[in-house]
Amino acid sequence: MKVSLFVTCLIDIFQTDVGRDTVELLERLGCEVDFPEKQTCCGQPAYNSGHVEKAKESMKHMISVFKASDYVVTPSGSCATMFREYPHLFKGDQEWEARAKNLADKTYELTQFIVEVLGVEDVGAKLDGNATYHTSCHMTRLLGVTEAPMKLLSKVDGLKMNPLPNNHNCCGFGGTFSVKMSPISEQMVDEKVTSTEETGADILIGADCGCLMNIGGRIDRKGKPIKVMHIASVLNSQ
Repeated sequence: MKVSLFVTCLIDIFQTDVGRDTVELLERLGCEVDFPEKQTCCGQPAYNSGHVEKAKESMKHMISVFKASDYVVTPSGSCATMFREYPHLFKGDQEWEARAKNLADKTYELTQFIVEVLGVEDVGAKLDGNATYHTSCHMTRLLGVTEAPMKLLSKVDGLKMNPLPNNHNCCGFGGTFSVKMSPISEQMVDEKVTSTEETGADILIGADCGCLMNIGGRIDRKGKPIKVMHIASVLNSQ
């Protein structure tokens, strides 16, 4: 099965190990992975800030970049959601609506692709630890991916999963929200860190690097002994 990796800005710039783990995991599951080098941002930061027409420039570029791909897989529920929104944003556009729908229909978040397309729930991962899982807002509420991550994590040998109190609460990142509303964002992420501590977990797992960067940064500043891991890295553990 041929898969094109949409790596996202945060992984490309800050967390390249997540990109590597994603590729290794997909290849181990029998996928042929390519990386369209002209890919850039999906346009979400500009779109969320109200710059819709500017955002569409990035969107059109990404539609063209992944035009020939069979499947597009990304280790980010947030960015996958943005691709899925393209048909709505180009509705009525005779040149771009159908092309936007083509990209949206073949785009999947990583765990969603593994479970729903590949039909795999046990990837053969092994990781000793006491963990909890943060459900990111876009992935859960907009993309609707809730069961796939938990199915995969439940099969990781040696990993004990503990439910996270108030798990549906936002971590306070929200892209530009954390910059524009930093005092509120700080209180929200503090609540998330407290909830994580209540589980007794030594590992916090998530599927969106924005959330993990925000929560992980706060954990570091507070000096808490909790490791933050992207689910791709957990599933690629041997």
